[in-house]
Amino acid sequence: MPLGFTINTLTLFGFVLAIGIVVDDAIVVVEASLALLESGKRSVKEAVEEAMGQISGPVIAMSLIVAAVFIPVGFIPGIVGRLYLQFAMAIAVSGLISGFVALSLTPALCVMLLKPIKKEEKSVLAGFFTAFNRGFDRFQGLFQSGMRRGLRRTPIALGVLVLLALATVGMFSLKSTGFIPTEDEGRLFITFELPEGASTRRTLTAIQKLMEYLDEQEEVLHYSGVTGLNAVNFATKTSAGTVFTQLQPWDKRTGKGQGAFTVKARMERELATLLPEANVVIIAPAAIPGLGSTAGFTFNLQALDATGSVKDFENNLQAFLAELREDEAIGNAFSFFSASTPALRYNLDREKTAGLGLSIGQVYEALQVYSGSLYVNDFILYNRNFRVIVQADSAFRRSEEDLRRLFVQSPDGSRVPLSSLFEVERIEQAPLITHFNLFRSAAINGESAPGKSSGDAIAALERRAAALLPAGYSYSFSGISREEVAAGSATFFIFTLSILMVFLCLTALYESWSLPFTVLFVLPVGAFGAILTLLLFPSLDNNVYAQIGLLTLVGLTAKNAILIVEYAKALEEKGEGTLRAVLTAFQLRFRPIVMTSLAFIFGVLPLAFATGAGALARQTIGWTVFGGMLAATLLTLVFVPTLYVVIAKGRGSGKAA
Repeated sequence: MPLGFTINTLTLFGFVLAIGIVVDDAIVVVEASLALLESGKRSVKEAVEEAMGQISGPVIAMSLIVAAVFIPVGFIPGIVGRLYLQFAMAIAVSGLISGFVALSLTPALCVMLLKPIKKEEKSVLAGFFTAFNRGFDRFQGLFQSGMRRGLRRTPIALGVLVLLALATVGMFSLKSTGFIPTEDEGRLFITFELPEGASTRRTLTAIQKLMEYLDEQEEVLHYSGVTGLNAVNFATKTSAGTVFTQLQPWDKRTGKGQGAFTVKARMERELATLLPEANVVIIAPAAIPGLGSTAGFTFNLQALDATGSVKDFENNLQAFLAELREDEAIGNAFSFFSASTPALRYNLDREKTAGLGLSIGQVYEALQVYSGSLYVNDFILYNRNFRVIVQADSAFRRSEEDLRRLFVQSPDGSRVPLSSLFEVERIEQAPLITHFNLFRSAAINGESAPGKSSGDAIAALERRAAALLPAGYSYSFSGISREEVAAGSATFFIFTLSILMVFLCLTALYESWSLPFTVLFVLPVGAFGAILTLLLFPSLDNNVYAQIGLLTLVGLTAKNAILIVEYAKALEEKGEGTLRAVLTAFQLRFRPIVMTSLAFIFGVLPLAFATGAGALARQTIGWTVFGGMLAATLLTLVFVPTLYVVIAKGRGSGKAA
């Protein structure tokens, strides 16, 4: 609330992930206290006091690292910064508070609640704990054996780490990218257009058939139809219509084939048969309200030369659309731009008009009053304002022949038929011409093909445009597509800034420029697990939510490494050899690292298996951090000791074991 946030999807994501993060510091305190208490040489109070002396530094460092990763994100401008901001601040503040609680409340609770474990005690619970500890000790022994092999074969361990980093880069290039996943929001827009020039009555008949069809669909809760409106480009024309459809709640659409996009595909097939004369398009709403009117991409074809004809522009547009529909990355591409609407052009005989003593303005005003409309004034009646607009009745302006019954008064008082002053010509024209960045443009909307992401579709559009657009034509993206293109460099900047802040914090903590690389060099391990998991789920893209998960992994992977590095450094400063120090740190910190990681991994499983509204976003972030944290936990324990020894020797501080 102090920052002006609301309880929304992004803040809730932050809270869910924070649940796994905030218990980390407390687990470290409890584990360290319990390990000293089990030795049997200390009272509970003495064990807690000694444990706090050992782990206060790492707890402070871990809390600061979480803040260092996320707080800089709050200063990123634009829509990407707004998407990251609420999530980042929720995590950062939670991490700082958890560090404070771990250093103040948790030690007091440990003194009150912990008690020496009596090994001779026999109970079901004691038997479970004994069996669990035996299994955990064997698990730790396997890791310790692998870690010792890494220390003995340093070049091989470093080579494996480099290969993991290269594999991570390669897998990121293979995974489809996106921006905001298009969710099942339970709403669909059904827009159609009849052939150009179709009457309002014909449009009413078509929309009536459409609504009767929707009445038979069990997935549809209710709908509202509007004639004369195209909801994609918001053009008003007699041949267009839109039906805004609300589907049943998600808990009533749990059967196979009842998802919004499955229903959409089925309706498109059936409506093509029901309304063969209409161009029917079914679209989902935009993922972020205000960024476009529809989901999918929005590509604006632009004519840089304003002197070209509108008909040529339409021909080039249709040729480009035909090529787009052949691209495997694009599932559908359409545009409602048309330059084929039938119209009448009235060519005025100016010489004859002047000869009859008529002014051009007078003649055009008469034509406007009869065929179009003309605002006269307002008047007040019954305390209400009424606007006066004059226009000939529809029975007298149905065809060009009606012009013979329309007259204008000459200066001598005689009536001159308008048909004697105009030559009528039948033409085709565009009912609506839009401009984007001052240039004549036509919006191309569409969506990516099944199995492809929005990033794939945007790349295909750029590739096709570069190869096919004639001279004098260009393009621009708008809506959510524009933000996705702009977010490409912002994502790189965010991760670079976060890693830089982590490096500076570790440098200040260790008072060394080289030791922080022990932590930084294992960060790709978390990214390796995350991208590998995403590759196993083709329905999930490398989008904003996945990148939020990767950002979380930066802080969590660094926290695990800090627990080992901080204690090994403290032992070295007391005179221990480098190898002995890192082995001791590994043995003492293995349990808290594994337990904190397991707490976080189990904490994100509800996100990974989410269903219902917004499920795709939750699944993306859930599986990203699940796979990344699993890999970071397993591999960090192997590589951090090796990196610590190598870097310690490289900076000349390494001592014999």
